[in-house]
Amino acid sequence: MRKILFTLLAALTITGCNAQNNKAQMTNNKCLVVFFSHAGENYSVGNIKVGNTKIVADYISELTGADQFEIVTHKYDGMAYTPLTELAQEEARNNERPAFEPQITTSNGEIIKPSNVKELFDRYDIIFIGGPIWWGTYPQVMFTFFDTYDLNGKTIYPFTTHEGSGLGSVVNDVRKAYPKADVKPGFSIYGHEVRTNKAKVEKWIKGLNI
Repeated sequence: MRKILFTLLAALTITGCNAQNNKAQMTNNKCLVVFFSHAGENYSVGNIKVGNTKIVADYISELTGADQFEIVTHKYDGMAYTPLTELAQEEARNNERPAFEPQITTSNGEIIKPSNVKELFDRYDIIFIGGPIWWGTYPQVMFTFFDTYDLNGKTIYPFTTHEGSGLGSVVNDVRKAYPKADVKPGFSIYGHEVRTNKAKVEKWIKGLNI
């Protein structure tokens, strides 16, 4: 356990918001992208191997040098679109908290799954939080994350991928989860745009006052 955490901390020491485009502004900040992304059958884009939100998270990491914390759950693997929407609606109605696994990817591409990562959030000043919109807000598994990790005191930038719901209620939901965090206005992009409109993400990142 200690060996795993030591390895992770060592790997993260050299990371942060230091990509070329924003290096002058972000050198003193350390960024993390927290996200849930669903591959498989998605509305408007068909059956995809890489989820829409994952692509946006990768753009953010490329532009800022941020590490990634992926919220991984296999509960929805292999589900067709309609059954998935029905399950997501049931989870939201029941305010469920599906289990997940933390998967951290460092800026050099190393993937580590530590058993305890709570203290690692102390290393980050700025946290991007992203996911698809399911029934007006983030999927319930992201609320499991909110209940598990304390991000109060951080600067948080919510973002979403969607097909018409925009940001939904995610900004207010993140503010409720972390009332002592500085939660900024969110960013949304259509899921069918993410593979062809990286410029939209670049414009958002460049416009942030960080």
